[in-house]
Amino acid sequence: MEYAAARKPEALRLTIARAFTRVEDVVYIGLGVLLGLSAAALLVNVAIGLGRSVLAGAPAQSIVDLLDRMLLILMIVELLYTVQVSFREHTLVPEPFLIVGLIAVTRRILVVTAQFATIFEKGNDSAFKSAMIELALLTLMVIALVVSLRILRKPGGQNLAVPRG
Repeated sequence: MEYAAARKPEALRLTIARAFTRVEDVVYIGLGVLLGLSAAALLVNVAIGLGRSVLAGAPAQSIVDLLDRMLLILMIVELLYTVQVSFREHTLVPEPFLIVGLIAVTRRILVVTAQFATIFEKGNDSAFKSAMIELALLTLMVIALVVSLRILRKPGGQNLAVPRG
C-alpha cells in the first residue's frame, strides 16, 4: 500500500514533465517557423536591394548596409539551428549562441568601420574616439568569444555541438 502511494506523486510528476515537454516543442516549432519566415523575408529584401544598388551604381555605404542585413540573415539562420538542436535534443548547446554573438560583433565592426568615412569628413574628434573605443571593446569581445568556442571543444578536435544534417 505504501508503494502505491509513493508511485502516485511520481506518476503525476512524469505526466507534468511530459506536458511541459509538449509545450516546449510547440514553442520551438513556432519559433522555428517565425525565424524561417523572417530569414526568407530578409533574404528577398536583400536580394532586391542588391539588384537595385548594382543597377543604380550605389555608393559603398549602401553596399555595407546590405552586407549588414546579410549578416543579420546569417544570425537568424544560426538561431534557427539553435532552435532545431534544442527541439531535437531538448537541451541548450552553447556553441550556436557564441557563433551568433560572433556574427553580431562582426556586424557591428563592419558598421563602425563603414562610418569612419563620415566621421573623418566631419572632423569630429569625440566621435572618432568613441568609435575607436567601441572597436577596441568589440575586438576584446571577438577574442573572448573565440576563446570560449575553443574551450568548449572536446580534446581531439570534436565539437560538443550536435553535428548539422
